Amino acid sequence: MDGTYSDAYNAGYAMGQAFRMSTPMLIFSLVVAVFSIVCMWKVFKKAGRNGWEAIVPIYNIVVLFQISGVNPLHILWLLLPFVGSIVFLVFAIKAYVNLSKSFGKSTGFAVGLVLLSTIFMAILAFDSSTYTALPEAK
Repeated sequence: MDGTYSDAYNAGYAMGQAFRMSTPMLIFSLVVAVFSIVCMWKVFKKAGRNGWEAIVPIYNIVVLFQISGVNPLHILWLLLPFVGSIVFLVFAIKAYVNLSKSFGKSTGFAVGLVLLSTIFMAILAFDSSTYTALPEAK
């Protein structure tokens, strides 16, 4: 016997183990994604926008920029390789800082939005803070 059955069995066993180990991570990722969408939906509603705008890819970034007073055309920086993503990141951080201010939160809260956006977006969504448009957002 040349061992082909054993090799096939071991390969199948390894694939099964990989599937069993990756399934909980997939489920966790889906739960976090759905929770993030719900939080952004509620933040958009608090800011006077439609909640469904949170589930449309790219458009949700445009709406987030509008709510926070950042020019939505800055999303076009993403079309440039390398430099564009860095410049876009700067505008995204500015949007989170402005979003934090528009809900009456501190700069420290804005740092939390940048570093742990799901958690801090949930705080914005479910706390009693109210949205006040910044002068540049009007």
